[in-house]
Amino acid sequence: MNDTNQIQEELVTKVMEALESIRPFLNKDGGDIELVDVQGSTVTVRLLGHCSSCNISTSTMKLGVENTIKQFAPEIETVINVE
Repeated sequence: MNDTNQIQEELVTKVMEALESIRPFLNKDGGDIELVDVQGSTVTVRLLGHCSSCNISTSTMKLGVENTIKQFAPEIETVINVE
């Protein structure tokens, strides 16, 4: 495995750990989250269940998901939610 693949794998692992840390809070409200992709400094996720249609999902993404991912993986600059 070359260095680029290893760095990418480590980044994906950090993002997955971040998502696992916030999953219980989302589950408590009837929602969930899945990792769609990690490309460079951009993470794409999908909110599931009640979180996908909740009227505060934008706040959840910005304040909860994005901040948590950036704590675990500071090299991430952008987090995008896809439907």
